[in-house]
Amino acid sequence: MMTRMAKTNPGNFFEDFHVGQVLEHATPRTITEGDRALYGAIYPTRFAVPSSAAFAASVGLERHPVEELVAFHVAFGKTVPDVSLNAVANLGYAECRFHRPVHPGDTLRTRSEVIGLKQNSNGRSGVVYVRSTATDQDGEVALDWARWVMVHKRDPESPAPETVVPELAPYVAAADLVVPAGLDFTDYDTTAAGEPHRWDDYEVGERIDHVDGVTLTEAEHMMATRLWQNTAKVHFNTEARPDGRRLVYGGHVISLARALSFNGLANAQLVAAINAGAHTAPAFAGDTVYAWSEVLDKAETSAPGVGALRLRLVATKGRDESMTLRGEDGKHAAGVLLDLDYWAFVPR
Repeated sequence: MMTRMAKTNPGNFFEDFHVGQVLEHATPRTITEGDRALYGAIYPTRFAVPSSAAFAASVGLERHPVEELVAFHVAFGKTVPDVSLNAVANLGYAECRFHRPVHPGDTLRTRSEVIGLKQNSNGRSGVVYVRSTATDQDGEVALDWARWVMVHKRDPESPAPETVVPELAPYVAAADLVVPAGLDFTDYDTTAAGEPHRWDDYEVGERIDHVDGVTLTEAEHMMATRLWQNTAKVHFNTEARPDGRRLVYGGHVISLARALSFNGLANAQLVAAINAGAHTAPAFAGDTVYAWSEVLDKAETSAPGVGALRLRLVATKGRDESMTLRGEDGKHAAGVLLDLDYWAFVPR
């Protein structure tokens, strides 16, 4: 009998990674107006810049961009078959910068470099750290970020690699934020945007309860992961987890929370950077997601009428009117699903 080389891809397990390894991800994906429409169908987003071509033009943008998280999800999805197909869970993000707006017609491709490895004490899994870069059809960087993910081992008896935990910046410096070319909030229309609150109306330490909630459903979650071509088994296959439940993609919770933050932060129009993020508890269909935000910092920019707010966005399972992030033990409070630190551009 002739032996043939396996044609299928089982994905990488923890012992398949090594520090310095470069992964070129298939397949390039062209952003379309359909992505914008489906994003709006899945998430209750209402931000004016990605919603209205006329509004985008009124603030100096030559072309009508999609939401930054559309680009993030598409670029992230490219990494999954090589990085997290055999994931236990995605754990966190750091140093994510959006270098340029992404528009329908742009084609994104992604590459990653392994920058750290740490086997877990149970010997059955380990944490893989990667830095990923998404470029457009002209080879220009659209966004880059670091993330870490817990991945199953193929063989629990295989030796542990040398532990390498990369040093990642706690946040992107305000001076390193990239303001989109032409952005000008001088004649910003707060009526069209939906709220009057500008950069100067927010104070460091202020907390905002976004009030509204959205119940996670299997249908929307499954549609989202397919839209982003995210093939991680834990999101699709009920046999991939001992409890037989599909784990909701963490990025799905990020987009829900960002959309919910419109109520109170409608003028936080453009995400400039994701400083850090942690998925602190799993989410499943049937959970109702709420969100609240805290203003961590403020910065001026050189663009006319444009300021930057550094915000902590917290998603919770069930509404927490007390807006409690951590318990007395220092750990994230029960019910916290997401702790995301990001910069957004806001009119002054």
